[in-house]
Amino acid sequence: MTDDTSERPIGAEEVAAFVPSNMTAIAPDVARAFAAEWIAAWNAHDLERILAHYTDDVTFASPFVVQIAGEPSGKLTGKAALRAYWAKGLAMLPELHFTLLETLVGIGTVTLVYRGHRGVVAEVFTLNATGHVTSSVACYAIEG
Repeated sequence: MTDDTSERPIGAEEVAAFVPSNMTAIAPDVARAFAAEWIAAWNAHDLERILAHYTDDVTFASPFVVQIAGEPSGKLTGKAALRAYWAKGLAMLPELHFTLLETLVGIGTVTLVYRGHRGVVAEVFTLNATGHVTSSVACYAIEG
């Protein structure tokens, strides 16, 4: 039996080589606080409170950007673009309500799994050192 390491799964040493040295796992209490405030801001339909979580140059990706914002890439850049997108979305969905299902932590990231009007969503947030979102990707449950 030979030890063929070329076919083994990537390990912690290899992962560490790809993660910037200043990035660490988000502390559970920070992730929980972020999740609670983010969900509360959305459920209050308070656009400025929602946007307070994001940096000015944030990037956001969602399959619904295409139909709501008319951006074929599905990506938006900047808080002003998010403001316009979410203002339209909140106006379209006056009864919008999110229920937090899970909070997950990663290296420099928090993932919130929540239920919204379209079903289950997993949204991955990359946070900077001050706890503000620099990028976010929303993934939706497959229908049918």
